[in-house]
Amino acid sequence: MLGDALVAALNREGVAVDWVRRGADAEEALRDDSYAVVLLDLGLPDADGMDLLRLARQRGFGTPVLVVTARDAIDDRVAGLDIGADDYLVKPFETRELLARIRALLRRREGRASLSLTAGACQLDPETHELTHNGRTLALPAREFALMYALMERPGRILSRTRIEERIYGWGEEVESNAVDVLIHSIRRKFTKDVILNVRGAGWMVPKS
Repeated sequence: MLGDALVAALNREGVAVDWVRRGADAEEALRDDSYAVVLLDLGLPDADGMDLLRLARQRGFGTPVLVVTARDAIDDRVAGLDIGADDYLVKPFETRELLARIRALLRRREGRASLSLTAGACQLDPETHELTHNGRTLALPAREFALMYALMERPGRILSRTRIEERIYGWGEEVESNAVDVLIHSIRRKFTKDVILNVRGAGWMVPKS
């Protein structure tokens, strides 16, 4: 039930989520450095999250890990942080606190002190989902926000259709062949065509300046 609620809450925030429920699947996921953040429950049905985290860090897994657990003893929290957790959240918790901690981990990973992303004439607020472009500010729906966040994380970098789909859709979600085009068209219609640039045959980008 908690997993379902977390996935739904994160999806509403424009976050694509891959959810695994078994130790072997978690170990495999902890080999994939393409994730932005990992939420790791220590009480997996067939494995101990502490052991999985220790092994992942020993292999050089560098993605930020937020431990989510019912273990509230100080010794458990200290142990989790010492073996490689970046943050620790004890159940029960409010979704808004979880989201704030995720945003903090992302800022730290990207070396940013500011909450908002800035690229050229664009500014994106991850808390309100508001995009400002050339003085015009609008709140974006979840998918459009996720797309802009992916492009503005590293302005000037071209993202292919496949890479964008990986960033804004989770496992098992059906993705229409023109889904990315529809999202980009919608954002451009709200602002201007130059809010997102098309690089023919390669993908899309948001310019640095």
